[in-house]
Amino acid sequence: MALRELKVCLLGDTGVGKSSIVWRFVEDSFDPNINPTIGASFMTKTVQYQNELHKFLIWDTAGQERFRALAPMYYRGSAAAIIVYDITKEETFSTLKNWVKELRQHGPPNIVVAIAGNKCDLIDVREVMERDAKDYAESIHAIFVETSAKNAININELFIEISRRIPSTDANPPSGGKGFKLRRQPSEPKRSCC
Repeated sequence: MALRELKVCLLGDTGVGKSSIVWRFVEDSFDPNINPTIGASFMTKTVQYQNELHKFLIWDTAGQERFRALAPMYYRGSAAAIIVYDITKEETFSTLKNWVKELRQHGPPNIVVAIAGNKCDLIDVREVMERDAKDYAESIHAIFVETSAKNAININELFIEISRRIPSTDANPPSGGKGFKLRRQPSEPKRSCC
């Protein structure tokens, strides 16, 4: 079975639950007192998808404004980006649109974008309507899912959908001999000056 490494970065405001989503996916646990990420954290998880193993290389970026300049280091070369907002905080959804704009301008051209409305277990204090977020995601051709890292809602499904959207290796056949070989050229005889 083929192993594919897929770099995925999580982007979004501080406190939206990026680290909790990663922790739930990788460790299947939830810590309500998780500390804010400083810079970025890194975790991996390998899952089977069809006839491949997908090893997710997950970069969880800090949401604080002072770390925002570091984000391009993490989304550069990513197969996918998960942009997370908190369904109970409208401003986090507005910031999400800035992340999308930045990714479109500076990110990899074929990056798979997923929008995750986290904390869907807090439906009674919702500020972002699911229909609005879903319409926005459709308008930018992104994956959309509402999640709850606390209650393990749609976390695995989010990563399965990313696996589904990543082009398979069969879609990129070998170059058919159009490559080239490097060869050592014979060195010229040394000439003396006298």
